[in-house]
Amino acid sequence: MPDDIETPTTGLIADNVIGFARALRVAGLPIGPGAVIDSLKAMRLIDIGNRADLFTTLESIFVKRHEHALIFAQAFDLFFRRAEGIESMLDSVPLPPEAQKPPPPASRRVQEAFAQSRNIEGPEIEEKDVQLSVSDREVLQRKDFAQMSAAEIAEVTRAIAKMKLPQAELRTRRFKPDARGQRLDLRRTLRGSLRTGGEIVKFHRLGLIDKPAPIVALLDISGSMTDYTRLFLQFLHAITDARKRVSVFLFGTRLTNVTRALRARDPDEALAACSSSVEDWAGGTRIATSLHNFNNLWGRRVLGQGAIVLLISDGLEREADSRLEFEMDRLHRSCRRLIWLNPLLRFEGFEAKAQGIKMMLPHVDEFRPVHNLKSMEALIGALTADQPPRRIETRSAA
Repeated sequence: MPDDIETPTTGLIADNVIGFARALRVAGLPIGPGAVIDSLKAMRLIDIGNRADLFTTLESIFVKRHEHALIFAQAFDLFFRRAEGIESMLDSVPLPPEAQKPPPPASRRVQEAFAQSRNIEGPEIEEKDVQLSVSDREVLQRKDFAQMSAAEIAEVTRAIAKMKLPQAELRTRRFKPDARGQRLDLRRTLRGSLRTGGEIVKFHRLGLIDKPAPIVALLDISGSMTDYTRLFLQFLHAITDARKRVSVFLFGTRLTNVTRALRARDPDEALAACSSSVEDWAGGTRIATSLHNFNNLWGRRVLGQGAIVLLISDGLEREADSRLEFEMDRLHRSCRRLIWLNPLLRFEGFEAKAQGIKMMLPHVDEFRPVHNLKSMEALIGALTADQPPRRIETRSAA
């Protein structure tokens, strides 16, 4: 519709859309004034009395990444259910399926964003750094990612960006000049003796070359891992920036290589590139199929030279059969260490009751929780230490 037609979107619906955009920005979605203006223009082209049309229109403008879709759906349902007078403007047309689901416990940050947005005046929201005391930081270290507020997520994101992975050295068979080496460099020694008429004055030595062990990360992006996926990607971006030999693959119902996308210098740009390259975000889980594709297409390319594999998944497989056990065994035999990081270990008394977890456990060297900052720091310590692979016993269901 041309801009010269004087049918501006004003009144209650415009105020609610602007307030909704402010709340989404507080909840973590990167929404600027341009997106708000586009949404107000789009209101002229749709039937604002149709709830489903309103949801779809605002989602197409405000949601630019897969991981933001769930937050938007929760926020839309909460905001327009509570907005005064909006119920009389929207009919009983049902929402899309993703907007009909009840908000999970992780929607705390959405509710908190609405509470903050009521006290904000003007179109812009200033972002302020959260100053934490020593006790607050200790609590934040142990708090589950899924239970954090928007401010806590922002603080954790900054902490993850500062994480550095020390170079876990892998001894090779190649040599380099080293003054403290144990092997005599006969060629350089004899060449140096030519300056002194054949007298050997200085002995040159060689030492073995140490290289950082390659790291291969397989990250589950299924619906059950939604509350953790973004922060795990932040962690993988941090260690990728510190070490160049890192390969990252995302899997849900299919396998996607996002190694090149995650090497972008800016974290937001890297995560946006990952989001745009994945088609099965927050969908189902097919671990066996994804591992089969990885072993066939990428195993020989990235698992050489003593690679360490990080499998980040809750292990809730839809098709737990003998294929899963076979592919896990194949992956385990192809790498130096296989570390399984499972958020479900945050629960005390966790037992391997799911069939998929029972099949996967015998084929991993370490089984670790990864659900808060403390567990991530423990993982960095485990990757730094050159520990020999150890077997773990499957915890059977009592």
